[in-house]
Amino acid sequence: MRVLLISANTETISMVPLPLGLNCVALAARNAGHEVELIDLMSSADPRSVLSEATERFDPQVIGVSVRNVDNQNMKEPRFLLAGERNIVSLCRLYSDAPVVVGGAGFSIFPVAALRYLTADMGVCGEGEVAFPMLLDTLERGGDLSVIPGLCLPDQPVQQGGAERAPLDRLPMPTPAFWHLPEMNEHDFWIPLQSRRGCPMKCSYCSTPALEGTRIRKRTVETVVETIARHVVLGFDRFYFVDNTFNFPPDYAKALCRGIISAGLKIHWRCILYPAFLDRELARLMAESGCDEVSLGFESGNGNVLHRLNKRFTPHQVRDTSGLLAERGIRRTGFLLLGGPGETRDSVMESLKFADSLKLEQLKLTQGIRIYPGTALERIAREEGVVCAEDDLLFPRFYLAQGLEKWLEKTITEWVADRPYCYS
Repeated sequence: MRVLLISANTETISMVPLPLGLNCVALAARNAGHEVELIDLMSSADPRSVLSEATERFDPQVIGVSVRNVDNQNMKEPRFLLAGERNIVSLCRLYSDAPVVVGGAGFSIFPVAALRYLTADMGVCGEGEVAFPMLLDTLERGGDLSVIPGLCLPDQPVQQGGAERAPLDRLPMPTPAFWHLPEMNEHDFWIPLQSRRGCPMKCSYCSTPALEGTRIRKRTVETVVETIARHVVLGFDRFYFVDNTFNFPPDYAKALCRGIISAGLKIHWRCILYPAFLDRELARLMAESGCDEVSLGFESGNGNVLHRLNKRFTPHQVRDTSGLLAERGIRRTGFLLLGGPGETRDSVMESLKFADSLKLEQLKLTQGIRIYPGTALERIAREEGVVCAEDDLLFPRFYLAQGLEKWLEKTITEWVADRPYCYS
């Protein structure tokens, strides 16, 4: 079948994101024998003309639209992003009679509600590398769609609970052939890679367990290093490990760093680091293998608030981790998530003082926590009446501890104003 895949995301936030998931799905579909074309609207100023030209030239039999973000997760200035994706679905219908299938991380968090809002023909909930080629094959031969796990049809529950979470080495790594790189300074984009999926930490607000599961699935180090090498040959040298916790399990992280070093790959990379499970050896290996920067989501400097967020680390461990990174010259971007359950004015001030003491290169402060379905935070929010029983949470809802409403915003604004390394 001729398959047109569209990355609808145009949000950059702090960096230009390349469509990692859609790249892998496109390669899986191509490996299954289908003719695939991928469009990344990030680099397009006129989606209408791009879609019109592509559908007329390619004449797709199936169109897939990837939904990365539902909203910007910003309580202060919320923006609902799904309206743009709905417009893309409408344009696909205008230019083609092919069925429109939606998927992606943003869709998979709210599959039933998002499918209804987007008015697409169907959706794939969860990892699409197995389910989407299976859907294409079934459509091609006119088979029974009910056998496809993770398929979502209008006003019906997700079939069999979600797409198969297969061993990662059964699934393709991204190929340079499907990247559409923006015409901008090379420092504005990093090639995304994922060496493992799943997170057992179960932070109270996080949607990752619902998307990837709580069991960590790892690719072989050789597979990851080979993928990096294929990109390096083509001139790429900047990579972003989007693993939810790069340093867990620590032994795997060390093996991956050693693999990069042994292969002689002169690259720069960044990652998301859990503020525990870092020792001096891992910090050294990260630096020697090319790590320039980490995102350090420690969220709070108060032990009680960390406990309520179900964090598995203490402020003391955050300080140790930050110090080890600083010793190796690895840039640290910290994150504070203020206003969650148990937060008070005193705990906020404690967190700000703690963050100041770390002497980070950059600090992002967020007020209020986006509430996602299936999380412990959703249960707390419903028990406290923050959201009503009928609310499916598709439109952004935020948790903010009582008594902090106006005070927190004013405090953060004043605090950031005197600290150039901070933003909110």
